[in-house]
Amino acid sequence: MTSALKNRADRYEHGRALRARTPREAHAKLHGPLDRDAVAILAESDPERVAELVPRRYKLMMADPFGFLRGAAAVMAADLAHQPQAGAPVQACGDCHLMNFGAFNSPEDNILFDINDFDETLPGVDFTVDVKRLAASVAVAASAASMSGKRARSLAAGAVTAYREHIYALFDLSPLEIWHSRIDLEQELKHIKSPELRRSLSTVIRHAQHRGLDKDDNFPHLVTGGEPKIADKPPTIFHITPKTVGGHKIDFARSFALYRETLTPDRTVLLDRYRMMDVAFKAVGVGSVGTICVVGLFLSGDHEPLFLQVKQAQRSVLERLSEKLAYQGPQGRRVVEGQRMMQAATDIFLGWTSDESLRLEFYVRILKNRRLGAVSELAEQQALSEYARLCGRTLARSHARSGDPAVIAGYMGRSEAFDDALGSFAMAYVEQTIKDHAALVKARSGSTAETPPKRLRKSA
Repeated sequence: MTSALKNRADRYEHGRALRARTPREAHAKLHGPLDRDAVAILAESDPERVAELVPRRYKLMMADPFGFLRGAAAVMAADLAHQPQAGAPVQACGDCHLMNFGAFNSPEDNILFDINDFDETLPGVDFTVDVKRLAASVAVAASAASMSGKRARSLAAGAVTAYREHIYALFDLSPLEIWHSRIDLEQELKHIKSPELRRSLSTVIRHAQHRGLDKDDNFPHLVTGGEPKIADKPPTIFHITPKTVGGHKIDFARSFALYRETLTPDRTVLLDRYRMMDVAFKAVGVGSVGTICVVGLFLSGDHEPLFLQVKQAQRSVLERLSEKLAYQGPQGRRVVEGQRMMQAATDIFLGWTSDESLRLEFYVRILKNRRLGAVSELAEQQALSEYARLCGRTLARSHARSGDPAVIAGYMGRSEAFDDALGSFAMAYVEQTIKDHAALVKARSGSTAETPPKRLRKSA
């Protein structure tokens, strides 16, 4: 009998037994070589990025320690490789920080809150990896907002408490009930006390209900008159002339054709009602800046637009945790499979593709604005507290789909021992992040000038 077919009580006891190997208190300290060169780890990916956009990436990371943390998933993965693990694997997000959550329209037209980005997702990863990155991001965000260390620690532990309590709420459900569980944003709004967070969430819901999530300056706009195309807005949205990477042309038509083959027949019928009209580069996120990300403009016969985002898929930073985690297969498929596993309502156009001649891999999804706002807008303590707890519950729901919530609950227990340990870990990582941020600022001093790219090329 496989462990998945054992009853809940047995699986819960298995989780409790895991504490003998890794006590919950063992997660409190930051282990490993803390004199490692974070700047060098970041620089490892520079040759794979568009050279003209690398300064923009570092400029965003130098803004404050939280900006650094957002862009330093590889650094934290290297650190997490030295941390104790519980022994309860899940499909991990891999870059689980506060700003990697957002609002989505489900196929049933509900407004859901869920994880946003899956570039680093990987199966078979200990659940503590995601929880530690989330807790650290809460503490770093609170510190960047000038909150006291005591308050930052409390907020980080609170996010873990929300995760633990929601795991307990889920492990009594059947596997099918867990799979269909979701975080409904309108229902969540009823329990939010912070006026700032209520206002932010209400705005998101209102825009989504009026199909207005895409009406912001960071979303592509159409140039009308003549042949429809995407309006340039450098340095974030711009056309590539010629469409080159390292002097080589990316065959977008061929890539979209390969992408079509990864869709189910019902999706291809829908996609075939649109025709590709234009392609533009779009700089995204913090950690992803400089990787290849384009937006394809598709129009129906009545000129109704569909924007598809084609984003480069590289190897997950979580492979730093263990050689055994190395993903075998297209990296775009890894992202797609991870997103389907973790999200409550997956994008109907989610698929993957590649440019075989350039050995580049991509995943494709509908381009949407899922952002709730910057952490600075949630700096009011109650707003950040409630938002962090919302993220904790959302991560728990995602982990329960691929992992065993009974085992995870058994390991964490009903006391606050696990929460308290990760609160301590988060504060230790605040100190490390501040040092790493200062090292980056020192290393990049005088090297942060930005100019709109005229032609894209990869670093030599």
